[in-house]
Amino acid sequence: MAIVPEADTGEGRVLVDYDGPIALVTLSHPGRLNAISVSMWQALASLFAELSGKRELRCVVLRGEGGNFAAGADIREFPRERADLAGVMRYHTQVLAPALEAIAACVHPVLAQIEGVCVGGGLEIASQCDLRIAASSARFGVPINRLGFPMAPGEMRGLLALAGRAATLEILLEGRVFGAEEAMSKGLLTRVVPDVEVAADVMRAARRLAKGAPLAARINKQTVARLCARPEALTEAELRAFFDYADSRDHREGVRAFLAGQEPQFSGD
Repeated sequence: MAIVPEADTGEGRVLVDYDGPIALVTLSHPGRLNAISVSMWQALASLFAELSGKRELRCVVLRGEGGNFAAGADIREFPRERADLAGVMRYHTQVLAPALEAIAACVHPVLAQIEGVCVGGGLEIASQCDLRIAASSARFGVPINRLGFPMAPGEMRGLLALAGRAATLEILLEGRVFGAEEAMSKGLLTRVVPDVEVAADVMRAARRLAKGAPLAARINKQTVARLCARPEALTEAELRAFFDYADSRDHREGVRAFLAGQEPQFSGD
């Protein structure tokens, strides 16, 4: 198993191994429910760009280590990486967005194996995959309203494409964590299987994908992307207006309270 090089933080890793024409990409952050650190986001971006160039591949399986998919971004890094407006904009547009775009742009079919926690950034990653097979006990949601900030446009695109307007707003405004059957009903999943069967079911699906014509798979992915309505990207002025929340009291309070293990006291400022 290869390890994608880490940034200097050394926290969390992205592992890659191969089973014939199938690449197995594993999110690994022990003790943190595979929370995605900056180095891991950067590793995902570079790895998926590299995998797209491997013509011998037929499928990529993306999974988490130790019974969980991913618990979102590593909030412990927020005071350092997202300390002000410039940091928030850089984090979301230059760290998270390129990773999600690389997964979505992968020329090979990408299959998410979802177990345990799949929330926040974990759900954003899964939403960029082509197929999502979940264990029946998996849990989903985007509880960032408790952190005092919204979902960035580049991160919302995948969720909105799957769940649509009504369900996306429900997920973001309520901030609930919900089960696999509800996730399936919202359009977030391909199918739900018993916990003990998920790994085997994913590999069976991966091998079916690997047996298909790779050119047909690439064309199908490109055609679906082209036919699905894709709104124009936000302008620089719109992006800056969105990220103005970075200097709000509620944003600072949400992150502070989470790291302190306290209940946030939001004021609307």
